[in-house]
Amino acid sequence: MKITIAKQEFQQKLSDIQSVVEKKSTMPILSHFLLKVSSTGSTITATDLETAIREPVQAAAQGEGSLCIPARKLFEIVREIDGDITIETEDSQWIRVKAGPSSFRIACLPAEDYPLWPDMGSSEQIELAASELAMMIEKTVYSSGESDTRYTLNGILFHLDPSRGDLTIVGTDGHRMAVISMALPGVPVVEEKKLIVQRKAASDLEKFLAGADKAKIFLGKNHVLFQIGEVEFLTRLIEGSYPNYTQVIPAANEKKVVVARDAFIKALRRVSIMSKERSHAIRLDAGENLITLNSSNPDLGEARDEVPASYTGESLSLGFNARYLIDALNAMESEKVVFELQDPLSPTLLKPEGGPAYRCVIMPMRI
Repeated sequence: MKITIAKQEFQQKLSDIQSVVEKKSTMPILSHFLLKVSSTGSTITATDLETAIREPVQAAAQGEGSLCIPARKLFEIVREIDGDITIETEDSQWIRVKAGPSSFRIACLPAEDYPLWPDMGSSEQIELAASELAMMIEKTVYSSGESDTRYTLNGILFHLDPSRGDLTIVGTDGHRMAVISMALPGVPVVEEKKLIVQRKAASDLEKFLAGADKAKIFLGKNHVLFQIGEVEFLTRLIEGSYPNYTQVIPAANEKKVVVARDAFIKALRRVSIMSKERSHAIRLDAGENLITLNSSNPDLGEARDEVPASYTGESLSLGFNARYLIDALNAMESEKVVFELQDPLSPTLLKPEGGPAYRCVIMPMRI
């Protein structure tokens, strides 16, 4: 078998799979990708057994077959050489890669040993704009857990509710939560669906959504498949029960503070410089038309700043992780944001002014 591929085409496709290819694995085959050549076209597939990517590659081929090639090493080669790339099999264990005067001999693994693409069965399907899905993931994935012992928190929840006719995506690590909903009129989903997509998979998915038109989502029992143009992105779902996010969102917070988003972010960044490195703890004092920010570190010193705000209630002091506030504010685009407060230890609701579809909940800290 012999195939010829344009450098730019091959480099882009190999770049796409690098985040999925295992770099440190007890299964060497997971550091490889599967190149499949047939009369109907050529594809490359990569997987780490949790996530899999399959996409077509434009190639001129002589013969048919499959090759299991080291992904990282071939990517490094393709990145450095010039001109069209020719891959030719020598036998079942070796291939020859050529481009101009450059030539490489690379060891392969048996293609028949490569993990099979999971069968989605008769899965339900929804479709939405790729830009909207990317936006919803971006606004929630930062709040999900990383290496949390409560394994379900290491992902984001896709909640399809036919009764409301909407899709809600939720991210939480137990200390903060981000929720965004979008109406999906005419969605052909009969039963309510709650799918937990791994954080890493959701982050990897974002780059394929960028610049795409539509995204089709196939809802399986153990997997979910995203079809974005010619790219197929499949990931295994996290098993377990996700926290009931609707119970976490405070509905009776009576104190409301409206503040300019950009000015508040800048003040938070300044004051957090002097906060303790592990907790990033700061104190917010809400007074009449003013928020005062304070931080202190016994080893460094103190910081204080002020931001004008719209607030006329009784004075209130709360402690927060400054990083949580900055992350939430950065995920918003509105000129002003609204804080809905109750008392120093009750959950705080943060949302863009005039935008009920996106909500952030942050647990205060004891100060």
